Amino acid sequence: MQEGIRLKEMLNSACQCSLVSRVVIFGGTHGNEMSGVALAKHWLKEPSELQRKTFVAEPCLANPLAVEKCVRYVDSDLNRCFSEEILRSPESESDPYEFIRARELYQKYGSGSCLYDFIFDLHNTTSHMGATLLRCSADDIMSLHLANYLQSSSGSQSMPCYNYLIDIPKKDNVYLQNIGKHSLCLELGPQPQGVTRADVLSRMRELVNCGLDFIDLFNQGKEFPSFETDIYRVLSRVDYPRDSDGEISAIVHSGLQDKDYVPLKPGHPIFTTMNGEDLLYDGETVVYPTFINEAAYYEKKVAFISTEKVHLKVPALKLETGAEHNGTLQ
Repeated sequence: MQEGIRLKEMLNSACQCSLVSRVVIFGGTHGNEMSGVALAKHWLKEPSELQRKTFVAEPCLANPLAVEKCVRYVDSDLNRCFSEEILRSPESESDPYEFIRARELYQKYGSGSCLYDFIFDLHNTTSHMGATLLRCSADDIMSLHLANYLQSSSGSQSMPCYNYLIDIPKKDNVYLQNIGKHSLCLELGPQPQGVTRADVLSRMRELVNCGLDFIDLFNQGKEFPSFETDIYRVLSRVDYPRDSDGEISAIVHSGLQDKDYVPLKPGHPIFTTMNGEDLLYDGETVVYPTFINEAAYYEKKVAFISTEKVHLKVPALKLETGAEHNGTLQ
């Protein structure tokens, strides 16, 4: 309920945000999620596509060693390395590679006067998540408006946009997007690890460019009206059934596979054992499963992530008074 309460308090007046002049687009946070890797590499060589009237976005290959090896990570999941504890701890020769890289990225894009105004973090998933617009802060009205703009301006029946929230207090946020002032993570799938699909890459490219257009319009003083929307807010992470040795004893049921964002009702099957026994969802309310059977989450002991569908009223957004852009690039 926290997000609804906080947004309700702001509905009486437009939310004012400052000029967005520094934007970074991360690809390769996970080295085998190839859409973001391919786009970041391309834009590093040919960045003109990222130029707008009021800013130029900077591409960055977040985890170059993992990209080189075409693995999710080398020592530790980079997208879980942005905790205050890791970022502020003294460096050590025994530090995992991703701890070192997280501190480098934080110093360049998220620390003090280096703080970037907007972060795009590009990811792929093996799950049937379509184009998921993932946010980690309920209070980031700018990213909510940008997500709404993407949903309304870049429609795709084959890969629709879903607004997704992991509502984490900033002090507990371990994700890369946490280091920016505003942020949005794009999770597109299904796409196998280590594979580049043309349709998924094209959709991701379209969404990034549309997002940059939104920021450019905002910087030029366009006011975005209030709106209502549905979001999927994380409730819990559901593990696979396991035996006494901790081994997985059942797999995702065929009736649940590829049913991301489809309502799951009490009594519906979610797992099936090797002996053919169906295991049923024993919750009391309808939930919306996401990241179903995600390959990267086996090691995290997550079969799917349960969400609830929440309807929001979002206040209008406008540029902070006196912050108008002067028409020249910074």
